[in-house]
Amino acid sequence: MERTASAYWRGSLQRGRGDVTTASGVLKNIPYSFATRFENAPGTNPEELVAAAHASCFAMALSGALNKAGYEAKALDVSATVTIEKDGTGFKVTSSKLKLRAQVPGIDAAQFSTITEDAKKNCPISKLLNAEITLEARLEGSQAISSKPSNNQQSSAV
Repeated sequence: MERTASAYWRGSLQRGRGDVTTASGVLKNIPYSFATRFENAPGTNPEELVAAAHASCFAMALSGALNKAGYEAKALDVSATVTIEKDGTGFKVTSSKLKLRAQVPGIDAAQFSTITEDAKKNCPISKLLNAEITLEARLEGSQAISSKPSNNQQSSAV
C-alpha cells in the first residue's frame, strides 16, 4: 500500500511559499511557508502534518491492540506535539510527544499501560520516526544523486 502527497514551493526560503496536496484530496493546495513553520502564521507546516499523522496512527494502533486483547475503547483522544529544534546550521525534529485520554471499559491500569506502550512502539509512524532514511534527489538536467542511509532516532512519549 502506498499513499501520496505533493508539495510545490515558489521563491526563497524566508519569503517564498508553497502548498501541499494529498492524493486523496483531503488536503488540496494547503498553504505553507517559513512564517507558518516558524512564526505561527495561518497555514500548515511539515511538523504539524507529522504530528497529525502520529496522533491518528497511534490511536488506530492502540484501538487494534486493545481489540486483540479483548477490549473495545469507548473513546481514545490522542494529541501529538512534534518539536523541531536548531541543529547546527539546520533544524531537526527532536521529539514527538503523544498524549492520550482513553475510556476503555473493564481494563486494569497495568494491562492498559502494557498495551499502550506496545502500540506506541508498533504504530507505523512511530517506526517511521526511528527509520533509516534515504534520499534520491534529481536536479533537473542532471543525473540522480542518492544519499547514504541515516538513522533518525527520534523520541516519542506517551
